[in-house]
This record gives sequence, C-alpha cells and structure tokens, in this order.
Amino acid sequence: MQLYNTLSAEERAIMIDDAGKQRLTLSFYAYAKIEDPKKFRDDLFLAWNALDALGRIYVANEGINAQMSIPEENLEAFRATLEVYDFMKGIRLNEAVEHDDHSFLKLTIKVRHKIVADGLNDDTFDVTNIGVHLKAKEFNEILDDPNTIVVDFRNHYESEVGHFKNAITPDVETFRESLPIINDQLKDHKEDKNLVMYCTGGIRCEKASAYFKHQGFKNVFQLEGGIINYAKQLKEEGLESKFIGKNFVFDNRLGERITDDIISQCHQCGKPCDNHTNCENDGCHLLFIQCDDCKAAMENCCSTECLEIIHMPLVDQVRLRTGKQVGNKVFRKGKSENLKFKHSGELPNTALAAAEKQVDIRQKVKVKKVLLGKAEHYYVKAQVGQFTIENQELNSGDKILISGPTTGEQVMVLNKFIVDGAETQSAKVGDKVTFEVPFRIRLSDKLYKIVN
Repeated sequence: MQLYNTLSAEERAIMIDDAGKQRLTLSFYAYAKIEDPKKFRDDLFLAWNALDALGRIYVANEGINAQMSIPEENLEAFRATLEVYDFMKGIRLNEAVEHDDHSFLKLTIKVRHKIVADGLNDDTFDVTNIGVHLKAKEFNEILDDPNTIVVDFRNHYESEVGHFKNAITPDVETFRESLPIINDQLKDHKEDKNLVMYCTGGIRCEKASAYFKHQGFKNVFQLEGGIINYAKQLKEEGLESKFIGKNFVFDNRLGERITDDIISQCHQCGKPCDNHTNCENDGCHLLFIQCDDCKAAMENCCSTECLEIIHMPLVDQVRLRTGKQVGNKVFRKGKSENLKFKHSGELPNTALAAAEKQVDIRQKVKVKKVLLGKAEHYYVKAQVGQFTIENQELNSGDKILISGPTTGEQVMVLNKFIVDGAETQSAKVGDKVTFEVPFRIRLSDKLYKIVN
C-alpha cells in the first residue's frame, strides 16, 4: 500500500508535460471534528494518488486545509472522494485565477496539531462561531461604509504585492502574530465599527472571525472564499475590483494577477515589480521580490554572498550549511538587511525616484502589446496550441507574444493558423484558433499581439 511519493518533482514535471492533459489549481478547507487524523490522511492519499492529484494538504483534529493540482478530466471523480465525508459534502472548491500545470509536483498530506496555527490555548474558544460571510458585491459595499475597518490577515510578503484599498496590513510573518496585534489596535472599537477581514482563500479569516467574536467584537464580517473567490465573482458579475495588485499563492506560481497595478518594488534595485522568487542558495532560500534585470545580474540570488556561494563546489556549499538550523527557522520570508528596497504597500516617492535612475543591465526594450485571448489546450505530440480570441482580431503575419508564469515570454510571427478546421487569414472575437507552437503552453498563458 503506497502512502508516499515515489517520483521526484523533476520526474513528475516531465510526466505532466508528456501527458499533455490540462490541470486545474484549486484550494479548499473545512473545519470539522476528525477523530483519527492519521487514518483520514492515509485514506485521502490512496484515493487522490489514484487520480494523479497533487498538492500540499494539512489535516488535524480540527479539519482539513488543502491547495491542490487536479487533472481537469478527473475533477468530478475528485469531488466524489470528498463527498464520502459528511463535512465535505457540497464543499466549495476555489479554482485559481491562473492555472499552471506545474503548480504542485508532489502529493504531500501532513498531520498537524492545527490546520491553521493560531497560538491559542483557550478551551472556551468556539471556532465554528464565525462572522458573517460576504460575497464580492456585499464586500465592496461594506468597504464603502465609513464605519468599516478592513484587515488583511495574511503575512507581510503577501500583502506587499496586493491588498484591498485602505486595509490594515500587519507586518507579520505568521497568522498567530496578527491576532493579538489587531486585537490591541482595535480594542476600543468592539461595538462601534464593522470589523471586516479577508485572506487568500478564507481559512484564516474563518478562524480570525470566530476569535474576534470571542473577544467581544459585535460586528464581524469576512470575505467568503477569500481573494480567490472574490476575483472569480468579479469576472462573473462584472464588478469593480477594490483589490489592487497580485494575490500571493503558496505554490510554484507564487502569485496570480488580479489587477494590472504594481504596488511593490524590486527589493534589490527599487524598480516597480511584484514577482517573488526564492534565493538560489539552498542555505538561504530567502523569499523576496526580484525584477528580471536583477535576476539576470544576481543569478536569482538575494546578495553577493549568496552569489559567491552558488558558484562554489557542491561539497563546499553543503559544508557551509552543516550544523545550521533548517526549515522555516532559517528560511526567513523577505526579512534581510541585504534587501535595500523592502517596503510594504504603495511605493514611496524616494523609491520611485531611485527606480527611475536605474540603468537596465540588458537595455531591455519595452514591448507594446494588446491582449488577444487565453490558452485553451496544448496538443503535445502535434506541438499545436489552441487559444480563444477574446478582444481583437488576429491576422496572418501578426507578431504575437505568449506569456505565462511557467512559459515565460515567447515571441513568434504567426504565418498560418486554423479556425473551425480550415486554414484562414484572420480570426475574430469568439473564434478558437489553433497553430503550431514549438514549446509547451499552459492554461494560465495569455496571447498578445505586439503592436510596435
């Protein structure tokens, strides 16, 4: 009975690409009383491994918290594995704004003391006595109420690249740190203000809302399904986004764009940027924001010290790490004296002025582009991609750009393509076009026309 992974991440990535199947990135959670988390964990692993489901999942006596990648064709079978349990019947699956076949490359299910570490030891605290759930439209409306205080219950490296306008964004690295900070800051407003909160997918706010009701706050509200579900409802209902920037996610993508606003900056040079990376030095692995030019110059490192280390023989790199603490105690989330432009929220004028003085290392030319549509499928053996045209007409001879978090930015001239089974010279909005693409594309990829 296999209860663990037998493939490396690299081997799994190759298998996924060779299979050529579209995968969905999704998340879900449920608070429930689980008597035997170890057996629950093993049963889930057997069921999900058979469906080629991958992800990072935590289970505990208090419930389950999951972020996963599922083959699209296995989605209904996956739902059926959840419906076996009463507390997960009809559970909401938050689908990602941008899918990526490589968002997760292993199936990891861990038994934890709690699914969200809160640092609380209070037997009278009822995690099921939660605040009022708000859908996107209701959330927008309550944000406009001058009597509202909105709080971001994510960590500093998450809120730095994107947050709701006028939100309180605590400078914390863990959820447990934020609870006493917010409780102290708002202790005089337990009855006269709307305490409105949000997080990535809803699980942290579910617990936070119950905690603040327990602390005596009268008007407690939370964004149902978090930022992920909010973004989905914006598209479905044509609502204004009061969230600005990018939503940080805990998978290989490290973020999905909600609006075009870039509210953070490269931690090394100060240019506007919101792309997170991890330092290439395995003895550091610092999470920080790095622009393309600094990535090229620093080879994905956070400092000159780490840059020197990655060029050492592997045996010397291992020797330097020997005896040091490992794991999250060493892998700090974006806190380092080497990061000269580490700030949260809006770019200060001094940082913007510094960014304007920076000289591009590679003298990169800005490309003017217009969004045409998005990727629908990739036929691996034929090396053919399918795209849906959503905005403008596409013509033979157009110079196009295919862009995505894993694909990168690929430019090519489109000489011929097919619509409705026939080769044609133009495609209009609503058409599904197919053409040869000599590289792997993914559902998260966007198709642009280069216009300069």
